This record gives sequence, structure tokens and C-alpha cells, in this order.
Amino acid sequence: EAALQAPEWHGSAVWLHGDLHPGNLLVKQGRLCAVIDFGTLGVGDPACDLMVAWTLLSTDTRNTFRLALPVDEATWERGRGWALSFGLIAFAHYLSTNPVLARISRHAIDEVFADYKTSI
Repeated sequence: EAALQAPEWHGSAVWLHGDLHPGNLLVKQGRLCAVIDFGTLGVGDPACDLMVAWTLLSTDTRNTFRLALPVDEATWERGRGWALSFGLIAFAHYLSTNPVLARISRHAIDEVFADYKTSI
């Protein structure tokens, strides 16, 4: 509901990856070295790519990530909504076919709920 009630993005449309989760991020020696799988590349609301805060990070690292970003509260809320949408759709789709993606999507769902519980 918070994501749906957040004000819409009225800034310029930006390029976005659209599917930022650990399976699409390559790491070498503990550092991000590449982003792959541009099948959902598009132009739109930058909140879409904030889903990585819930698909990859924990509460502690997400808070650090949030503090480093120049985004307003509405964009952050919409990003959380994108993460929940991804999590719910992917979890149901991959539960019996791809345990890695099912685990990533379940992590996103759990992290969104963890944020919700700390905000009430």
C-alpha cells in the first residue's frame, strides 16, 4: 500500500536495468564488476532499480545503501514495492523449477516484510 500511495515519479525518465538481483550481478574479489541480463532494460522510474536494496542487501547494509543515495522517500517506497512485486511473482514462478531464483525472490519478500515490521 505504501508503494501504491507514494507520489509518482515526475522527473525525467532514466535508463533502468529492471531486474537487479544477485543472479544478475557479477562480483570479483568482493567488488561488483559487472551487471548482466538486460532483458528488461527500459526507460522509466529510477525506483525500479532500487529493488536491489531488498533482493541483495540485509537490513543493516540496506540502511547504509539508503543513506548513500540521493533519493526521496517516495522513490524509496516505490522501490520497495518493485522488490515485493518481483519477489512475489518470481517466487511463485520459480519455486519448483529454479531454487536459486526462488531463494533470491524469497529473500526480497522477507526483507520487504522486515522493513514493514520495523516501520509499524
